[in-house]
Amino acid sequence: MQTEDRSRSETRSLFEREHWPATNSGLRYRLYRLVFHHDSPAERNFDLWLIVAIIASVMVVMLDSVGPVKARWHAALLVSEWFFTLLFALEYAVRLWTVKRPLRYATSFFGVIDLLAILPTLLSLLFPAGTSLAVVRILRMLRIFRVLKLAEYSSEAGVLIQALQRSRRKILVFIATLLTITVIFGALMYVIEGPAHGFTSIPTGMYWAVVTMATVGFGDIAPGTAFGRFVTSVLIIIGYSIIAVPTGIYTAELARSMQPKRHSVRCVECGLPDHEADAWHCRKCGRALPSDE
Repeated sequence: MQTEDRSRSETRSLFEREHWPATNSGLRYRLYRLVFHHDSPAERNFDLWLIVAIIASVMVVMLDSVGPVKARWHAALLVSEWFFTLLFALEYAVRLWTVKRPLRYATSFFGVIDLLAILPTLLSLLFPAGTSLAVVRILRMLRIFRVLKLAEYSSEAGVLIQALQRSRRKILVFIATLLTITVIFGALMYVIEGPAHGFTSIPTGMYWAVVTMATVGFGDIAPGTAFGRFVTSVLIIIGYSIIAVPTGIYTAELARSMQPKRHSVRCVECGLPDHEADAWHCRKCGRALPSDE
């Protein structure tokens, strides 16, 4: 009996170890397996149909924001929206009913997303414009990673996150420099151009500086004096010069993360100091490497 329990514990999914089922038999456990697992054909089909329903519900919300479509198909879109809302609400209730600790699941990442999928339509009873927020249901598409068993890609995602963490100080210094340039040029253009050319305040000048450095050029605010155009040209050149800096910083850290791990054990025969972490012999002369302990 203990061996069977141990085997069952070892074969539990990651989710099941975090959110235990309320029972190990009966209808409640079968529903738990259906909504949380994806091992059997029925469980995978449930997840796939759920993803189809998520995509369809998001399409309904998007179509409802198009004036001509809403005017012609308003009733059908409204019925569809409430159908999907009730469907997701029922699924959410089943998930809470089948886990041992409903509050723990409700406050988990996927639990919060499941709740956000049904709240906008319910809130639309008080705030009609709130229906448009139902597009957050697209976040539920993250479940596809579990359905298609893509968890092994989490290590690759970890490499990206680690590279971002290691480069965060350099990027913060870059952002601080960018903000300094924005304030200086925003104030400068406020003094040079003034309200007559749309620079009504220093914050307005800062907005113009950000748009100019990003080389977006909306055209809603433009310099009218020769000196102002000269300052604009200088700022555009600065923008072109520094816009790729954070990308280069992150790329360098990412390349470092993807390099094989090495250690600094020196070969006693030829003196070569740099070897891969799992190397047993020198790659130059073939001599056995000493222990680095």
